Amino acid sequence: MSDSVPFAVSPEKARALRSRLAELGIREDDLDEQFVRSGGKGGQNVNKVSTCVVLVHRPSGTRVKCQQERSQAMNRYLARQLLADKIETARLGQQSRHEQEIARLRRQKRRRSRRAKAKMLADKHARSAVKSQRAAPRRDDDG
Repeated sequence: MSDSVPFAVSPEKARALRSRLAELGIREDDLDEQFVRSGGKGGQNVNKVSTCVVLVHRPSGTRVKCQQERSQAMNRYLARQLLADKIETARLGQQSRHEQEIARLRRQKRRRSRRAKAKMLADKHARSAVKSQRAAPRRDDDG
């Protein structure tokens, strides 16, 4: 992607996307980009302007379609992100960012072991006991 390709994001995000695409070996020359009319919400803009972006990566045959946003520039950026995600998942499988995120969520949701749960509850009870030993605030009714 050259710097002349307009995206509706900050230069840092555009640079990050460019480097990610380069990491995966996706060249801008290998992409076929088409613009078609979107459907759904968006009103007159969606009906008049071709905001939906269809990207095809010729070497891998991977095709993505993005019509999330009302602006074509934003959809171009998002389509490239989707394409990178798709190709990364296909190439790296278990090591892909998506798979790592799913694994992280799975670890988070996993139930605590009995010992860990007992320790956590014991700490809570100890803290509660400390709090209950505090003297209640005195009120002066002299006013």
